[in-house]
Amino acid sequence: MSLSAAEDNSASEIHIPADIDWHMLDKSKFFFFGAALFSGVSAALYPIVVLKTRQQVFPTQISSLKLSLSIMNHEGVRGFYRGFGTSLMGTIPARALYMTALEITKSSVGTATVRLGCSDTTATAIANAAAGLSSAMAAQLVWTPIDVVSQRLMVQDCNASSIKSSKNMIPSSSSCRYVNGIDGFRKILNADGPRGLYRGFGISILTYAPSNAVWWASYSVAHRLVWGCVGCYANKKDEKAVNGGGRGCGYTPNSKEMVAVQGVCAAMASGVSAMITMPLDTIKTRLQVLDGEENGRARPLTVMQTVKNLVKEGGFSACYRGLGPRWVSMALSATTMITTYELLKRLSTKNRESLTS
Repeated sequence: MSLSAAEDNSASEIHIPADIDWHMLDKSKFFFFGAALFSGVSAALYPIVVLKTRQQVFPTQISSLKLSLSIMNHEGVRGFYRGFGTSLMGTIPARALYMTALEITKSSVGTATVRLGCSDTTATAIANAAAGLSSAMAAQLVWTPIDVVSQRLMVQDCNASSIKSSKNMIPSSSSCRYVNGIDGFRKILNADGPRGLYRGFGISILTYAPSNAVWWASYSVAHRLVWGCVGCYANKKDEKAVNGGGRGCGYTPNSKEMVAVQGVCAAMASGVSAMITMPLDTIKTRLQVLDGEENGRARPLTVMQTVKNLVKEGGFSACYRGLGPRWVSMALSATTMITTYELLKRLSTKNRESLTS
């Protein structure tokens, strides 16, 4: 099934490349190139994730600029890459699961909805939402343990090194010190067993599954809307050409225009998704990083305790701490992801010549 915007009815046809389905891909190339490309994207965006995570666990609001300067002054560039090795270790298998579930679900659900008589626009939105939901759930099987360890490394020692005010001390962060990611996995397993590595797994599913579903559905709708606007503009140009004695021949966007449209659509979808799911992401981060105290012993916080602490610290707005970095991170990540992802699919197709025919 083609999910491209080329099928929109307009006087001026937009000739954009056909969609590449799962069965058209060379899987070995797909996973090899995917690992390399997405590792590079993760490295570029990781400092923003560190900022977001620290903002979410601090009890008071700290601006991104102030926090960035504090990290640079006290920890240097390495402070922005705390836990990156651990995160990168999980990126490759998690992305492999994510991309496999995404493509298989999108292809199968898209075909099924068209057979049920849905319009192409509706089928696209449903297929993308279902694909986002299933891919997020699959990836969390790998990503949650990685998230728990990497996020603890991100906030480790930041009370002592980067924030001097007692008001900004992280409340009850894990007292155990980790030398590196492997040491973190070992100590968490010894202390809490496998459940410790999957702390916050339920809230992670509740955060990322809807977030991905909203993002992919919003992206497909935005994609149609933007290309529809481009089609109207191209149609007017064709009408002028016809009236001037020429002939309309449709519109074929170049690669830069394709990337620009994908980037705009990705940023729009990220804004919608970030606003809707930000409170869940803040609760998830605190569950995975912070501990409570019971009878003098550190105990994992419950969801209700986490929500009560957040509301007590700053009301409902406390749930939106780190929204700026998260939106920027999501927008940049989504823009690079979707453009890289489309490039990846074209690099990995079994028959490259069919795409240009």
